[in-house]
Amino acid sequence: MLNRSSTSDKFFNVAVYVFVILATIATLYPFLNVLALSFNDSTDSVRGGITIFPRDFTLKNYEVIFSFSGLLTGFKISILRTVVGTLFGLISASMLAYTLSRPDFQARRFVSVYLALTMYISGGLIPFYLLIKDLHMMNSFWVYVLPGLVSAFNVFIIRSFMDGIPYALQESAKLDGANDFTIFWRVVLPMAKPALATIALFLAVGQWNSWFDTYLYNGSNESLTTLQFELMKVLQSTTSGNGDYRNTNMTQVMSSVSPESVKMAITIVVTVPILLVYPFLQRYFVKGMTLGAVKG
Repeated sequence: MLNRSSTSDKFFNVAVYVFVILATIATLYPFLNVLALSFNDSTDSVRGGITIFPRDFTLKNYEVIFSFSGLLTGFKISILRTVVGTLFGLISASMLAYTLSRPDFQARRFVSVYLALTMYISGGLIPFYLLIKDLHMMNSFWVYVLPGLVSAFNVFIIRSFMDGIPYALQESAKLDGANDFTIFWRVVLPMAKPALATIALFLAVGQWNSWFDTYLYNGSNESLTTLQFELMKVLQSTTSGNGDYRNTNMTQVMSSVSPESVKMAITIVVTVPILLVYPFLQRYFVKGMTLGAVKG
């Protein structure tokens, strides 16, 4: 009986390892293939057969992208909006979530229902555009931050995590003379780091990848353009030849690359920076998975 159980455990472990390896390959291969194509000569890529290594290595695709004006400004604005938007969004969502997690907050049910309705009911794009215009936020950096400052989804995620924190800890801190802000900052937030890290990643990815709000509100302001918006114009230039960047000086440069190669290079440019953030938050994800474990 013992040997049979041991054999079953070994078979199960092998099956799990095989599944994880296959899932890892299936996840990594598309990214590595895009990376290889971005570093491969565009005329050679037309032949196909590129896997995870470039066949004819070149930096031409990236030289074409970074030769466009405005890319450096867009990169700076994208980093700034990602940092500021993530920080402000995290603070506002966590403060509201803390308030809703308090059992002594009498209006928690009403506010929760009100927030939930915002997830299903929206005025639409045109009314939202008119609202931004009436608030005089056009051609402003804060149009990237303030309209999406509070997300109901993020608030509910953080509140659900805070609901699992024993309320006795807050009562004990209050007996020691701590006020609500001190309890929130020194007791609740340190214990909610896994949830905060998750929401921070959501906010950072959303801010970094956003370009449509730049197109709507700051499209004519070159000092407030974002990296994704600039890369979108680069892609238009390579595919249709009618983009904002198309000029006689760039004709020879653009003729040396293909639109597909530029697409792959753009994908890497917008993906790698946000991927670098994940390792700093990974330990909080692991902690959040084991936080509810029962010790034997």
